Amino acid sequence: MRFALVSQTLVGAVAVSALTVPRSIGKRVTHIDLAQFGSFPTITPEQAHAEAESTSNSNLTDGPEFTGDKTNSKTPVAGAGDAVADDVALTCDRNNPNVRFEWRNYSTDDRKAFVNAIKCLMDKPSSGSFQGAQSRYEDLVSVHQQLTPSIHQSAIFLVWHRYYVWVFESLMREECGFDRAFPWWDETLDSGKFAQSDLFTDAYFGPLPGKTSDGQGTCIESGTFGGLTLHIGPGSGFTDHCLARAVDESLTNTVSSSFVSDCNSRTTYDDMRGCQELGPHAYGHNGVGAVMAEVQASPGDPIFFMHHLFVDHSFRIWQNADASRTTTINGCADTNNPCAAISMDTVLHSNGLKPDTTVGQVMDTLGGFLCYRYDY
Repeated sequence: MRFALVSQTLVGAVAVSALTVPRSIGKRVTHIDLAQFGSFPTITPEQAHAEAESTSNSNLTDGPEFTGDKTNSKTPVAGAGDAVADDVALTCDRNNPNVRFEWRNYSTDDRKAFVNAIKCLMDKPSSGSFQGAQSRYEDLVSVHQQLTPSIHQSAIFLVWHRYYVWVFESLMREECGFDRAFPWWDETLDSGKFAQSDLFTDAYFGPLPGKTSDGQGTCIESGTFGGLTLHIGPGSGFTDHCLARAVDESLTNTVSSSFVSDCNSRTTYDDMRGCQELGPHAYGHNGVGAVMAEVQASPGDPIFFMHHLFVDHSFRIWQNADASRTTTINGCADTNNPCAAISMDTVLHSNGLKPDTTVGQVMDTLGGFLCYRYDY
């Protein structure tokens, strides 16, 4: 399926001019030029709806709502840090996997533990193996920045980002002692009102301010990540800048259950992937704005991972409609012309941050390499 893109911007600014330097107000730099961040390419909801396929399955949940133990803390199955040998059979109890809990179903104590574990990664030194990184968390950001051309706008997008969230979770558990269940964020419940979610309070990820009257973003100065200086980005550059946001609720309003359903009506993986990538995924990034709207270094804002947990939830729901969707895949593994076809043997890597794996290992979240479901 070919989409006519509303926006053709994929990669943010490479160089930062004097005009992009944050502006000082009082004693602190609080506002920053948004032009340097760019935006994700999109399709319109109307286009997604017009191309939706007829389906009898409009379910947006991961089976019956999970009502069992909400304190599960099992580590990712393949998260021990060693490469997985071909002859080692990974197992997952499909009746008792890890459960990812929607933020509203996540306890206050677990929420604090989660953001504190992210902050722990930010406070740890970089391994020194990733360009521009000055913390262990920025090792993660650097991987995304460097791989951007090969992990977006191709069939690799959803499976690679599923693997990337696994890398993130593994680092939190192994290096910062995070021992709780993982959360996710149902953005459709906050459609058009992201800033009202208690994710964006000082107790957790800090505020989500709108654009200033003169079109600037705002540096986040409170919350767990207040006053953070980012060293990776914008774009492919390495210019110090603040963690900034600039919400546009007209864009977050587009992140709706109907948009997700229209994308999930596609019967082939790559048609669904293209719709999700350029649809709810892109509007979530652009809606939060500033750092999150910058394709390459968007993980610099830790809300990135809550957003991609939402994207992965939509992917898993699509897979649940047909068992074959965990064993087959189609589309291009790259953006070359002609392209290399993606397969279950296509390798997913993180530039050595964690061991490589294959598409086949991550297609089934209960397959052994991974072992999780969502609470609904």
